[in-house]
Amino acid sequence: MNRHRRLLTPALLLLLAAAPGSLRGQETTPVFRAGAAASNITPPLGMEIVGNFAPRPLAAQVHDELHARCLVLDDGTTKLVFVVADTISLARDVWDEAKQKIEAATGIPAANQMFSGTHTHSSVSPVASPDESIHYRALLVSRVVDGVRRALAQLEPARIAWGSGEVPQHVFNRRWLLKEGMTNPNPFGGEDRAVMNPGSLLRHRLAGPAGPTNPEVYCLSVQAADGRQIALMANYWLHYVGGVPREEISADYFGEFCRRIEAALATDGDHPPVVGLLANGPCGDVNNNDYSGNTPAVKREPYEKIRLVAGDLAAEVLRVRETLEHRDDVLLRAATDELELAVRRPTPEMVQWAGAVLAKPADAEAAHLLEKPYAERTLSARDAQPGTVKCLLQVFRIGELGIAAIPFEVFTETGLEIKARSPFPDTFTTTIANGSNGYLPTPAQLDLGGYETWLGTNRVEREASVRITEKILELLGRVR
Repeated sequence: MNRHRRLLTPALLLLLAAAPGSLRGQETTPVFRAGAAASNITPPLGMEIVGNFAPRPLAAQVHDELHARCLVLDDGTTKLVFVVADTISLARDVWDEAKQKIEAATGIPAANQMFSGTHTHSSVSPVASPDESIHYRALLVSRVVDGVRRALAQLEPARIAWGSGEVPQHVFNRRWLLKEGMTNPNPFGGEDRAVMNPGSLLRHRLAGPAGPTNPEVYCLSVQAADGRQIALMANYWLHYVGGVPREEISADYFGEFCRRIEAALATDGDHPPVVGLLANGPCGDVNNNDYSGNTPAVKREPYEKIRLVAGDLAAEVLRVRETLEHRDDVLLRAATDELELAVRRPTPEMVQWAGAVLAKPADAEAAHLLEKPYAERTLSARDAQPGTVKCLLQVFRIGELGIAAIPFEVFTETGLEIKARSPFPDTFTTTIANGSNGYLPTPAQLDLGGYETWLGTNRVEREASVRITEKILELLGRVR
């Protein structure tokens, strides 16, 4: 040891102190990295397909496999995780279980993990199996955890960019106002001023759409340092498309979009496959059907409309991608908070009505097609415990891009308000994220009535959308 000390002359010590990689400690610039993977989450046949009211069909065929698509970003200090799963929705406790297992295995905090469902109506619920031997929840959680761990293992130097395009031809507000003085009956024996998906018989009574749409599609492009595509995530504010046979499992247009993106940007077999992701945006009052009468009715084959919507969407996202300038110096941040909302309760009159409906003989004529399921939901809301629900609200920052996550089917106008008031120049919202608590109409929309506002479809307090918007904006300000 003394011999080595004699060799370190004063001049040499000064030289080492000035060197970038000196013995005093080497400082390196953080490297932005990314990795992606897709896990197959297709359920066994025989489970209930839960996209419609009972009686629900049992899955007899798989048209296309369901996946949980995973993306991990790392700026050298903070890691963010996105998971978009082909499921109609998942309760918070399912996502929480997956997040806790990922945190235990990887060290990535649960608060830095944003999980969402696409809302395909041709999927199943983890708890809806009539066969107790099918433990789909355990399968689903394990596949999500594996997908994130695989994406993490594939982290490599990367660059990222974002932008937006427009696909207006497939978004229509499905809630329509009736003309002044006109109403439509609801299942509770009352009358509504707004109607969801009005048929041709109501067309002469319609005054116009009850809310806006958003034609934009948001695009987050992630490339390797050599220009290979790692992942391409989009966010579009459109409900599922449908046109799927009742007994078939399908990822709807969300899965078709991802397959087209992955095929268009495929790399050779020496690299991990490209992963496409399509997150559901605020579209609780939007679908792909034009009820104005301006679009000619076309009879389509199963999956035909899905392919049309996905094809148009993929083409626009790929076009936007070509215009983007990717960079590797973005800052990543995350923030979460819980908001406690009161559970919506029925009035005494509604409880009395529900009891009368459920007391009817089985062969009695129904006053409304859906009166029985909503009578059951009314009594369930009366008895629900506890009287509040804790909602996890979350935001991510990626450079100058803000991303919000809300565990509801959010109306487009709420998403547009968040975008307009956000402190970020670019912002989009992912819905049915980190849980699922039903529809989230605004107070004004609640006054109009319609399916999305009915008790049992909407399950929380009247001002919930207002309080959620303010909390999301606060979180965005926190990471800004």
